[in-house]
Amino acid sequence: MKKGVAEEPKGNLAAAINSTFGSLAGFQEKTCSRRDGPLWFRLGVAGRPRWELAIDSTPNQDTPYLLAGGGKAVLGLDVWEHAYYLKYQNVRADYIKAWWNVVNWDKAAELYDAAKK
Repeated sequence: MKKGVAEEPKGNLAAAINSTFGSLAGFQEKTCSRRDGPLWFRLGVAGRPRWELAIDSTPNQDTPYLLAGGGKAVLGLDVWEHAYYLKYQNVRADYIKAWWNVVNWDKAAELYDAAKK
């Protein structure tokens, strides 16, 4: 996360998001706001040998760092209630909407480029 208002992704990550999801808005629409239960939500690089972007989630206490099939996490969002309940009560969608304002897209792009190597 990054203090202040997040910029949009740039470079290879932006191109991959646009190619995979149509746009940043399309990607955001597919986030965990519609998923139930405690989990981590991640954007990662998965699917050898092509290493494409994928949305993944883990239930319960499973690690947020490893994706199925040996993929690598690029961006993670904690959507367990402990992450948002004090400020957003039980309105997870409001928490996720606010979270987009603090995403560190520069770091996510760096992780994306490293994961593709």
